[in-house]
Formats: sequence, C-alpha cells, structure tokens
Amino acid sequence: MATATTSSPRKSVKKQYLQRPHVAKVQDMYIWTDGTGEGHRWKRRTMEFDLNSIEDLPEWNFDGSSTYQSEGSNSDMYLIPAAMFRDPFRKDPNKLVLCEVTNYNRKPAETNLRITCKKVMEMVKDQHPWFGMEQEYTILGTDGHPFGWPSKAFPGPQGPYYCGVGADKAYGREIVEAHYRPCLDAGVQMAATNAEVIQNQWEFQVGPCEGINMGDHLWVARFILHRVCEDFGVVASFDPKPIPGNWNGAGCHTNFSTKEMREDGGLKCIEDSIEKLGKRHRYHIRAYDPKGGLDNARRLTGHNETSNINEFSAGVANRGASIRIPRTVGQEKRGYFEDRRPSANCDPYAVTEALIRTCLLNEEGEEPTDY
Repeated sequence: MATATTSSPRKSVKKQYLQRPHVAKVQDMYIWTDGTGEGHRWKRRTMEFDLNSIEDLPEWNFDGSSTYQSEGSNSDMYLIPAAMFRDPFRKDPNKLVLCEVTNYNRKPAETNLRITCKKVMEMVKDQHPWFGMEQEYTILGTDGHPFGWPSKAFPGPQGPYYCGVGADKAYGREIVEAHYRPCLDAGVQMAATNAEVIQNQWEFQVGPCEGINMGDHLWVARFILHRVCEDFGVVASFDPKPIPGNWNGAGCHTNFSTKEMREDGGLKCIEDSIEKLGKRHRYHIRAYDPKGGLDNARRLTGHNETSNINEFSAGVANRGASIRIPRTVGQEKRGYFEDRRPSANCDPYAVTEALIRTCLLNEEGEEPTDY
C-alpha cells in the first residue's frame, strides 16, 4: 500500500498561508513531555495580547489518555506554564511555552521530573551550578532506515565522518543548519554543533545554563529539532544505540561545574565530587535513561568510546571513562568535569538533579532523599 509523504509542493502551499498579513493576536504553543518520558506533545492557543511573563500565562488542559498519561475515565490533565521562548517558526510576538504536567488532583504527572529538579536547584543556588549538555542524535528515514545509507548495505567504517565535510561524509548537514538558527532565534542557549562518528549522526551542545534552565533549554532544542526534521521528511532519533553492532551509540554527555570548581584550586572540589559519584554509580545509571538503565545497557559496553555500565571509572582526557576531566582542567587545576554516562534520550532534569544530589547535597545510597 502506498503511503502519503510530505512533498515540496505541499510545503509551498503552506507558505502562502503563513505569509499572510499578521493579525493583532498572539499564538502561544504549549509544549510538554508525554507519558513515555521522551516524546513531545503540543497544543496552540490564541491570546488576545502578548504576555511577556510566564506567571501571566493561563493554565490549560489536555486528554492524558491519548498521551500515555491517564485513563480515559479520568483523562483531564493540566498544563502549567514553566518557561517561555520566542517562536522561531511564527516569529514575534508568538511564543513557545514549555509546561509542567499535573494530574487531575494537581499532583505532578509521573514524567514531570522538572518539579523535583527545580526544588533541588533552589537548595544549591548559592553555589551557581552550571551545566552543558552535548546532545547526540541520529537522522533516520520515516521507515527507520539510517538516512543516506545504502538500502541493503553499510557505508564505509567509522573514521572519516566525525567533524567531516563532503557529500560522501556528511549526511544531513542542511537539517543541522536549519536547526541551529531557530534555536538561537528562540533564545535557546545553543553553544555548538558538529558531525559525529556515524555517517548520519550529529551533535548539538546547549549551555552553559544555570540550574533548572539546563533542562528547559535542552527540551526546547529537542522540540525544535523534531519540527525541523518534520519539514525535511526525516526523523531525529535519540535512541542510545540506533544501529546494532560495531557502531558508536548516542549519548548526552553532561558537563558540570560549581562556582568553587571554576575558581583557582577548584580541581580539588572536582576530585571530591568524582569520588562521591563513584560510590553512587548504580543510582546514576538508573537516572540517566528513561528506562532505568536498560537503554544505556545497549550503549555502555566498554567499547565504541563508552565505559562499562557495571563499572565506574574516571580519567583525564579519557573518553572511555565514566567521568572525563578535560586536559585543560587538569592543567589549570580548575573548571568542570564531563559525565559521559547519560543516554541520548535521557531526561535532562533527572540527570542534572542527580548530579546535584550526589555532588552538592552529599546524598548516599541508591534512593534519592525526600526533602
């Protein structure tokens, strides 16, 4: 059976409607995470005028039975505006509104990890925790086949593709370019991008962001990527091991520092934090992918630039370790460290919260403390 595809003529038709004179009203797109802990959902509403404060935006509701978040017999769930960004597709004054989700009884939805992350970040705000997350992703066709790969064969082995250039090395650059600019327009703290080790794998970096902003900015950057890929008729996959075998997986390496770490002599604080992380490895593995470590088990094999999921390790400039201390940090005795364990499909709120709990709140054991 033939399937419908998005064609260029259809995109041209859409443009003639979006280029009409702008009416004196505002369109706000509410975005949230569904019950999978990975997927984005959205609804758009018309506002009579521009509201520039997140506190002024009204709450909304949706059918949670259609997003894996509730039963049909009691399906209403609430969208609580949490962070606001400019809409890079419809331009000012329209907005993207990142939302928290609560159940009918106003308790946080199971996948609303932002609420506890924000509480923890408030507890340590005087230490000014900074994060930078390196989001890897793989471009697939709508049939799930790696974009640009031969239909019944494999491309050449890994080696020439990382930061590569050329039609035989970089597949999907137009998508990467089309994603970068809208993120900047939206106000996302976009830091960098590059081609990754697999031929159709890419990375974008968000940060430095302080506290809760890290999760907000990464979720919105992911949403914008999905929207751009939609226009190109391809899929951005955050699967930690999208291609089985001797191919690199996809992670979300997380860089972390505090004010003390960034100051002279901060290496001692970095080393102390790494020692704490080593004692709580299993807790972090569970927090670093939406399936409690099952997704990362396919990726963290000790091969293809990963550590072994069952072992904790750290080293200077070692990309096969759980924690990497950049060489410049080792030389300057201050800066940050990189946690290489988070999976590409991690929830950034869970990752950043776990780092704060272990490194700054000195929690121990395999369960988080209830404050």
